[in-house]
Parts: sequence; structure tokens; C-alpha cells
Amino acid sequence: MESVGEYGMSMHLTVLGRVDTTAPPLTIPLVGGFVRAGFPSPADDYLEADLDLVSHLIQHPSATYFLRAKGTSMEGAGIYDGDLLIVDRSIEPKPGHIVIMSVDGELTCKKYGKMGNRPYLFASNPNFKPIPLTGRDCEVWGVVTHNIHSLAPGFAV
Repeated sequence: MESVGEYGMSMHLTVLGRVDTTAPPLTIPLVGGFVRAGFPSPADDYLEADLDLVSHLIQHPSATYFLRAKGTSMEGAGIYDGDLLIVDRSIEPKPGHIVIMSVDGELTCKKYGKMGNRPYLFASNPNFKPIPLTGRDCEVWGVVTHNIHSLAPGFAV
């Protein structure tokens, strides 16, 4: 288990950069139909279209940037150490959103919510306490819209 402070703001984040809005689209074939995650079935052997992942994953390119997560506090939400997060600064955080926030100068990734009428950040790992935001120096850096998690061993995203 990693070493954590009183409120577990130990999800360290590395800012990787912004979306290049001048880059030409890079399309990848999108296979039509769905793949079953249970029992195998005959596949649809045709390409539906080309898919540009940037336009599919990023709604506001000029307000979007990428971060790399480090730590275990958000594992219950499917965010693991080393995952690539896509963050949109133009979205107003609402309860239930996973946000990137600076709290007292420390950058963290947590779920935004309320206890009573007071705002809190919540980890998705029971080993971490909720972080009260009242009376603290807080700045929202954006809402996490997507998480890219590698499933292939040794293949970093």
C-alpha cells in the first residue's frame, strides 16, 4: 500500500500535454457490430467506417489535455497507476464527476460530491478518507472524460 497523508491525496498526476488541434485526423478502421464478452458468436466481417479517436474521445480540443495517473486511490473507478486520463477544462464539475483538482497546492484526481451541503472529494478506494473542500484553497483543473487503460502487458499508453 502506498504512503498517504491524512486525506489520501496521493494520486499523483503528470501533465503530458494538450490536444494538437492542427494535427490531421488519424483514422483507424471500425469493425461493424459488437463483440460479445461472454460466449463467442460469428463475427460481422465488414468495416463499418473509419474512426478518428481524437474526434470520438475529445469534444472540446482547445480545452482538453492529457494526464498520467499514479497511485491507487481511484482503482474502484477503474483508474489505475499509469493510466492515461483525458481531461476537459470546459465542463462544469457536478456531483459524481471525476475531477482533477488542486487542493492546497496538491494536484489530485477524485470523485466530486457533497456530504450534506458541503463539497468533498471522494477516493474510489476505501483506504482513503473523503477530502473536505470547505476552507481550503481549491482550483478545478477539469473533468476526466475518458481513461485509457492498457490491457496488454508491457504495452504502455
